[in-house]
Amino acid sequence: MIPPDYARFDDLLSPEELTLRAKLRGFVDAEVQPLVPEYYERGAFPEQLIPRMAELGLYHEHTPVEDGIIASELERADAGLRSFLSVHQHLAGSAIHFFGSAEQKKRYLPAMERGETIGAFALTEPDHGSDPGSMQTVARRSADGFVLNGHKRWATNGTVAGITVVWARLLDGDDDLGVRGFLVERGTRGFRPVAIERKLSFRMSASSEIFIEDCGLPESALLPEAKGLAAPLRCLTDARYGIVWGVAGAAEACLEEALEHALERHQFGRPIAGFQLTQEKLADMFAAVVQAKLLALHLGRLKERGALHHTHVSLGKRTNVRHASFVARSARSILAARGITSDFASLRHMTNLETEQTYEGTDEVHALVLGRQLTGLDAFR
Repeated sequence: MIPPDYARFDDLLSPEELTLRAKLRGFVDAEVQPLVPEYYERGAFPEQLIPRMAELGLYHEHTPVEDGIIASELERADAGLRSFLSVHQHLAGSAIHFFGSAEQKKRYLPAMERGETIGAFALTEPDHGSDPGSMQTVARRSADGFVLNGHKRWATNGTVAGITVVWARLLDGDDDLGVRGFLVERGTRGFRPVAIERKLSFRMSASSEIFIEDCGLPESALLPEAKGLAAPLRCLTDARYGIVWGVAGAAEACLEEALEHALERHQFGRPIAGFQLTQEKLADMFAAVVQAKLLALHLGRLKERGALHHTHVSLGKRTNVRHASFVARSARSILAARGITSDFASLRHMTNLETEQTYEGTDEVHALVLGRQLTGLDAFR
């Protein structure tokens, strides 16, 4: 059940944005939601949705608010679907768009927009998550290009990608030239993506581990304009913006599920929605959803004006994940025992949000980013 728009949020969207949301919601309700319980339990990504998402134009460029609406509607189904698009378009695609040569853009971006080639982004390593500058993956110059060696982990889309952006320290003899980006095509010798198994969260995401052993690449694989750690971090800011919207969509889905159940479930001769404590939960959940959506939209309008700073995204990501986690936990409590089955979505969203609290910047790291902005003092060291 969709609650009334008491906050008049829809008044803040354009007719085009409302039309896009309606189109996406129809797609998610009819074609995605029926697949989610099975694929989540299997721990697999529904690859059959990849061409359908291309037909809907989801891999094309959109305005920032349109991007946010897409992220929100996809995560109403499951964060794994939103993450798939985010990594494909806003990590891998952005890396090529921001830092690629004209030839690289011509070769990869049109195929990525058509969904014929899927992108992945390999930055995190088993021992280097919040501190990517300490990465141990290296690229050494060779007679005809580069040789890469290293180990990446939590590379979303790695096992389905046709092109992966791999970040490595470039060594030229004894000289460390810093972090650089490389484009590695599927099937390249010495490049082996493996699905990460036994996950208790983000089960519908194609999370991957990548083993890189004497992987030879031509000179043309280097992203020429990606120099230093600022390059992948710029891409991450683009992707984190989508999380701000995505988790708001998950929270809204949990609220709707809890409200519908509370009105239908009868105890002591009346709907549980009529009890004071349940109404308090619903009121607090509704307030959290409204706050999350309004913050996401505000950041989207800032991005449209070119006024969005990476610290704004840290604020949005940290705040909205917290709001959404509260809503998901509250929804599960209203659903009671039924809420632990796959017939309901709130517990699944709650477990996904546990991952979103830590990935693409932990809650603590974003707190320090904001603290540095507020005080002018760097607490990272």
